[in-house]
Amino acid sequence: MATAHPLDLLVAGGGIGGLAAAFVLGRAGHRVTVLEQSAAFGEIGAGIQLGPNIFRMFDYLGITQAVSNVAFFPPGLGMNDVRTGEKVIRVPLGDTALAAYGFPYGVIYRADLHTVFLDACKALPNVTLRTSTKVESFSQDSQGVTLKLAASEGTAAQTLRGDALIGADGLWSRIREQVVGDGKPRVSGHIAYRAVLKREDVPAHLWSDDVLLWGGEKTHLVHYPLRRGELFNLVAVFHSNKYDEGWNTFGDTAELTERFADAVPQVRELLGKIETWKMWVLCDREPVKNWSDGRVTLLGDAAHPMLQYLAQGAGQAIEDAVVLGEAIATCNGNVSEAFHNYQKARYLRTGRVQLTARFYGDIYHASGVQRELRNQMFQGGKESAGFAGLKWMYDGIDPAKMFR
Repeated sequence: MATAHPLDLLVAGGGIGGLAAAFVLGRAGHRVTVLEQSAAFGEIGAGIQLGPNIFRMFDYLGITQAVSNVAFFPPGLGMNDVRTGEKVIRVPLGDTALAAYGFPYGVIYRADLHTVFLDACKALPNVTLRTSTKVESFSQDSQGVTLKLAASEGTAAQTLRGDALIGADGLWSRIREQVVGDGKPRVSGHIAYRAVLKREDVPAHLWSDDVLLWGGEKTHLVHYPLRRGELFNLVAVFHSNKYDEGWNTFGDTAELTERFADAVPQVRELLGKIETWKMWVLCDREPVKNWSDGRVTLLGDAAHPMLQYLAQGAGQAIEDAVVLGEAIATCNGNVSEAFHNYQKARYLRTGRVQLTARFYGDIYHASGVQRELRNQMFQGGKESAGFAGLKWMYDGIDPAKMFR
């Protein structure tokens, strides 16, 4: 149903979160302009996991089939000890996840999920997609927001006017600098190396349909299939003082090999199959209660960046987009009120995910007595560990009931 108060909304950032917001708001009848600083819309990265809470949002948005066409649905979610090979825990997914939550657990190539949202936005005539457009800063008054756009090759600096601004410009958000002003992100000391193999390049004895994590002292490797099982995603994480800011830096394979020198043979064999690794530094921020200022708000990593240990970064951004759409739908054109209601509905949930992700990083990388306790508790099945301990997260949200 089209809104009675159509707005001109500006979205800074054309990643998954920004496009999800554009799709949600565009299909509600608002005029949306997405501003992407790169020369083309696209995603850097490898695989991401999609918990039942995210599939609940896909269902709400009517894109479940489009996602399912390119996703993979693993039969289980497991953790092994990287040094001994012993099974720490395995949780069945498939029908078990459906029975518990009403929605499945899947994995997807980040670029494929981005394409689903990009195609959905392209199908809406009131969504404008602009590339090579970098937002430098903003100013606002009682009537709207004015963006200062950076000059680009052959184009002078420009301004752009809209009713409101949504900052979905990621971890290093320029919009956040003005809204929150809390400086640089918190560097965790962990770095991740990521790579994707074709199925035919993975020997049968190393292939697993499960999402499988090998946890060790300050290290872990996680792997799972992608794109209907045609690809194999690997992410190796370890503590390091060496890193470059960004998502697209080539890694040091010598350091990677050194960090996993004590791993079981199958892990070392998998790592050896990769000739080139891309590396990124893992960062987050302290949770904040306020990420809005009048007609400006933040979404996704710009609002609540989190470590990857719960695989919820993209999912929480999509939840943000849906909740933001509901908040705007019930504010009678008052975007400042909508943005306040949106963050009030989101900050405790996203803050809990941020903090729990840090804790799970400690679990995965445990050593000594911590490692023994982890293995004992998980293997005993008497603790609310792993998948079961995250029911609060996987149950998801019902945004339709939040503001009505």
